[in-house]
Amino acid sequence: MSDIFDKYYKKYDTWYERNKFVYLSEIEALKKALPKKGKGLEIGVGTGRFASILGIEYGIDPSKNMLQIARRRGIDARLGTGEKLPFANSVFDYVAIIITLCFVKDPVRVLVEAKRVLKKNGKLIIGIINKDSFLGKFYQKKKSIFYKHAHFFGIKEVVVLLRQAGFKKFSYFQTLFSLQKEISSIEKPKKGFNKGGFVVVSAIF
Repeated sequence: MSDIFDKYYKKYDTWYERNKFVYLSEIEALKKALPKKGKGLEIGVGTGRFASILGIEYGIDPSKNMLQIARRRGIDARLGTGEKLPFANSVFDYVAIIITLCFVKDPVRVLVEAKRVLKKNGKLIIGIINKDSFLGKFYQKKKSIFYKHAHFFGIKEVVVLLRQAGFKKFSYFQTLFSLQKEISSIEKPKKGFNKGGFVVVSAIF
């Protein structure tokens, strides 16, 4: 997968400029779950689009080309994968995994690693395209350069994985209530996960 993102890193990054209100709507939903302060890590930081605007200081990604952009955006971005994080135990107050979960080889291992680097009572924030939503079904049919390699998850599947990894106390926020071409302003996130295409699931270790 890192080869795909390395090759098309510019296409990936400019997508957020072309779809500004989709991106900013996702940001608003993530803010609902993200702690106001603390030391944070984003697994699958990519070009730093989310980490930079959300104030997440650290990132990790297997794509060298994406990491170069993330570093220019001020992220302490390191080469690696979520299955084997290059950090000591119990060093982060929160960990974010935004979209990335559907691209990793071993999602449970990634979640276990996230728990390892979290402090006790640390928070995990996951942002995904809900497989069971209208948007998830659209992306599965569309099979874009990136999403044709993805393994989409439903929210209940994510909760099962989180429980397996030792997380608890779940909360949910959703946004993107229309297809991207129909979104012309920032959407206000809502609690729950039954209507929005993009869902933020948070849990406590």
